[in-house]
Amino acid sequence: MIYALAMNAKPTVLFVCVHNAGRSQMAAGYLKSFGGDRVEVLSAGSEPKETINPVAVAAMAEEGIDISTNVPKILTTDAVKESDVVITMGCGDTCPIFPGTRYEDWELDDPAGQGIESVRPIRDDIKARIQQLLREILPDVGAAEPSSGAQPSSGAQPSSGAQPSSEPHVSQAG
Repeated sequence: MIYALAMNAKPTVLFVCVHNAGRSQMAAGYLKSFGGDRVEVLSAGSEPKETINPVAVAAMAEEGIDISTNVPKILTTDAVKESDVVITMGCGDTCPIFPGTRYEDWELDDPAGQGIESVRPIRDDIKARIQQLLREILPDVGAAEPSSGAQPSSGAQPSSGAQPSSEPHVSQAG
């Protein structure tokens, strides 16, 4: 199904998971890599951990995407409100509902406490879902491969020269 996101020329997607340390970070990493500057990518959790799951970091590194500098962030109502698409990662988190926002729940296994062999299929499932999401929110996207000029990093800290997010409690991937 194609969704026309008329609210913003550049859609904002928020990935939500309880700890914001694995699934939501991998999803944000893929979307930032594949969508480049055509999409705003956020991730957050209701009970964020202190660090990103190192196995999720390793799994994404195998794909050439660096999420090692990301920092789990707390979910805020403002983050949900400013998003065109809110995706929970099958972890039971609930978000406030705002008119005009698209909500999805992706049932995904939790990579916490699992080895790389178990995390790879979760990563690959997320990748396929991100490719489909891009086809829906950016209809001009074909197979959703990494955009030219996009940096493979999805770190939460602004890079030098980047403006800090107006929402300090939400991880901005990229």
